[in-house]
Amino acid sequence: MQTLCLSANYAGAIEQAVKIIRAGGLVAFPTETVYGLGGNALDTVAVKKIFIAKERPRWDPLIVHVSSREMLESLASKMPAKVDDLFSAFMPGPLTLVLPKNAMVPDIVTAGRDTVAVRFPAHPVAERLIAESGVPIAAPSANRFQHVSPTRAEHVLADLDGRIEAVLDGGPCPIGVESTVLDLTAGPRILRQGGVTAEQLRRLLGKVDAGDAVSHPPEKGLPSPGMVSRHYAPRTKLVLSDGQEDALAEVVQPWSEQEVGVLLPSGWHTAAPLSFDWGRWGDWSTLAARLYAGLRWLDEQEPYFIVAPLPPEEGLGSAIRQRLLKAASTATDRV
Repeated sequence: MQTLCLSANYAGAIEQAVKIIRAGGLVAFPTETVYGLGGNALDTVAVKKIFIAKERPRWDPLIVHVSSREMLESLASKMPAKVDDLFSAFMPGPLTLVLPKNAMVPDIVTAGRDTVAVRFPAHPVAERLIAESGVPIAAPSANRFQHVSPTRAEHVLADLDGRIEAVLDGGPCPIGVESTVLDLTAGPRILRQGGVTAEQLRRLLGKVDAGDAVSHPPEKGLPSPGMVSRHYAPRTKLVLSDGQEDALAEVVQPWSEQEVGVLLPSGWHTAAPLSFDWGRWGDWSTLAARLYAGLRWLDEQEPYFIVAPLPPEEGLGSAIRQRLLKAASTATDRV
């Protein structure tokens, strides 16, 4: 299969992508978070293709993307009381809601569970693709399972070229980490940190719990994507330091003669053989936007290992921290 790269700025590109979706094919497309791999969420055959292309296990459910409140409501058997407030505050945007599912949603989308994860992306290309397709679009991140998520079209092609029909190139994704997943069927409970912060949700909802990662395949489907203990990972071993300049230098210095790659905050003077300018420490929005691009670039250089400082649990730093902990996979990778 030849994967088409369609520039979203050119006339007819989105229309061509719409035809592929309606015909049961797969199109990777930009959102404000990361690129998603989209197929008709109501077409079981199309959804199976997503799992095959990504080599994704069936117990890991998909997020369904919509382009309107009406489309969101059509996927749920009932709407919990907090939906109105959340929709007004954060939608369209980087928030996914786990809701009781309507029977029209195929079980393969939800990993056999009676809940469905739904979001309304805040990206003009994504909104237009979904609206013109006329169907909700199931779309996990457009990469191989557990690999670093894509924030540019070239990242998608690096993982999925020849496996999908097309990628819509809409430029880099502005947020750069996935949506927050909020379970409204029990809680409310955050199942995955993301573009809407825990602090923002608690200001609106009051008490909000947090879900736990799983370290092995579950007996039944997961309630949300992004819950496995290893995820977002480069092929190169990732090592984490505490989030101070001297702590990072202490990790890197003994390996000065090895080709070690570093996600290096701007202005930090760590002597690194190979570094990616990550952005100013504390500017979590910039660091989130550059996180996956930095991990992918360093991975391509084939260093001995990659080192990254770990942000604190505050604001968008919490989502970056979660991604890095999952990418490093085990406690023994933190020094």
